[in-house]
Amino acid sequence: MTEHAEPTKSSELTPEQRLLPTNTHVLRSSIVTIDDTETLREYVAYENTHQNREPVLRWISQQAAELRSK
Repeated sequence: MTEHAEPTKSSELTPEQRLLPTNTHVLRSSIVTIDDTETLREYVAYENTHQNREPVLRWISQQAAELRSK
């Protein structure tokens, strides 16, 4: 984990901790538990910078749409 990574509002996990698993089921489950758009933005930035996985970015986008519809 990087020294400057800060926990987000949705949990005590940093984007790095939440997006580190390679198991897609774990990643998806982790993303759907995010409950605020600010945290999702942080995760998009992290993913774009580090791994840029299209499915992960799509899941984050879907979660953002779900939050907006509430």
